[in-house]
Amino acid sequence: MPITAIATIRRAAAAALLVTAPLALTAGCHDGAGHRAGDSVTAVSPAPVPPPAHDGGDPPTGPDGRAACTPEMLKFQAGAMPRRAHRMLLTVTNFSDRPCTFAAQPYPLLHFGDDRQAPLPAIGASAPPAVVSLAPNRTAYALITTSAAHGPDGTHHRGRKVSQFGVALSARATPTQVGLDGRAPVHVDPRTARVTYWQSSLAATRKW
Repeated sequence: MPITAIATIRRAAAAALLVTAPLALTAGCHDGAGHRAGDSVTAVSPAPVPPPAHDGGDPPTGPDGRAACTPEMLKFQAGAMPRRAHRMLLTVTNFSDRPCTFAAQPYPLLHFGDDRQAPLPAIGASAPPAVVSLAPNRTAYALITTSAAHGPDGTHHRGRKVSQFGVALSARATPTQVGLDGRAPVHVDPRTARVTYWQSSLAATRKW
């Protein structure tokens, strides 16, 4: 190829480089989103939403919109009822500064022994005419029939001695262990024992 032609091709290539270089620099300084190359861009992910939990603030609400009673608000007591065979009394007192209700779970879920076992059935006829609510310093009551006069096989079973048992205020709650007053054990037959609904007065529990 003639020398003059080679020189002409080289001059054309050099001119093309001079034209494209500024364009490359401009493209490097700005991306498609309008950011300059020297800018610091940080990708931010949406903050995860934590699951709802009772964190010690306001207690959860029942179906009536009022605050549900929680173990943190209550003082538990239990013991055999004097002069009442096969009867035990459970009381809860609201020592918090806010009222609460048992609307979501109107009777205590009692566990004797393994917490994985089903709680004691409730005595349906003991349901009060209105849901029991507790103002501060007020007490609610539940009566426990520790055994039936006759068991499923027609005989009376005293059951086994217990000095404490679990009380849950909702189906998913971990039972609170409640010791009997004086630690005097009571015979309980979990096969035939029953519990009343929460009652607003001690007199109401005596009917059962």
